[in-house]
Amino acid sequence: RQIQEKLKLIDVVFELIDARIPLASRNPMIDEIVGAKPRLVLLNKADLADPVRTGDWVRHFRALGHEALAIDAASGTGVKEIPAKAKELLREKIQRQIAKGMKPRPIRALIAGIPNVGKSTLINRLAGRNAAVTGDRPGVTKGQQWIRTGADLELLDTPGILWPKFEDPKAGFLLAATGAIKEEILHVDEVACFVLQMLAEGYPDVLKERYGLAELPEKPEDMQAAAQLLEVIGRKRGCLAGGGHVDYEKAAGVVLRDLRSGKLGRLTLETPEESAVSAE
Repeated sequence: RQIQEKLKLIDVVFELIDARIPLASRNPMIDEIVGAKPRLVLLNKADLADPVRTGDWVRHFRALGHEALAIDAASGTGVKEIPAKAKELLREKIQRQIAKGMKPRPIRALIAGIPNVGKSTLINRLAGRNAAVTGDRPGVTKGQQWIRTGADLELLDTPGILWPKFEDPKAGFLLAATGAIKEEILHVDEVACFVLQMLAEGYPDVLKERYGLAELPEKPEDMQAAAQLLEVIGRKRGCLAGGGHVDYEKAAGVVLRDLRSGKLGRLTLETPEESAVSAE
């Protein structure tokens, strides 16, 4: 509601998503919330994502009629292109203002995205200063604020918005895996097993190399097989409790930290084809 109230002041929407989980990290209500406003989809944390799949997702969003750009707000990769892309999207509007003898004012952009996707980091990178509070946990930004980033661009930061419930349980697990929702919401060992299922299916060699595994379960989609895999990793990493039993919570923490830090390599856990399936 707060975003919709501000839309009349906005020229363009920067929709920030996680390049590793582009579908799960999109609020399904975003189209309804921002309507027909020009939109630039920013696939953040692209340095942690599979570059081939990121290219597929950029093309996917452009096919939907939105301009898209792969960036990494933390390092600044791709961020300098954002103001130019915004001007491109608003070229006709700017030309009309000039034709009327008006001096174009700074572009006003709204940054929208779910919690912990990197909005404040992006704002600080664009502003060239610490204009927004950042954190590695969801829910750091508490209210809306306007931030000037120079002569050409003003940004409206908004708190991250999650939707009331997940229609697809997979989305919840993906968001928990990347740290977009608090770990207490789902059991950490279940999240780690879900990640292992995804990696065994999509990136088996990465999994073998990182944890020194000779082989993977024949049916990676089986939760019991994933639990056994987590146990093997736990033993290899010394995650043991009393009596020599594996501490599954500790082992799960190892897997999730490796995923979030990029130690497992550049991974993307969703494809545009899944987007088409979920829309049906």
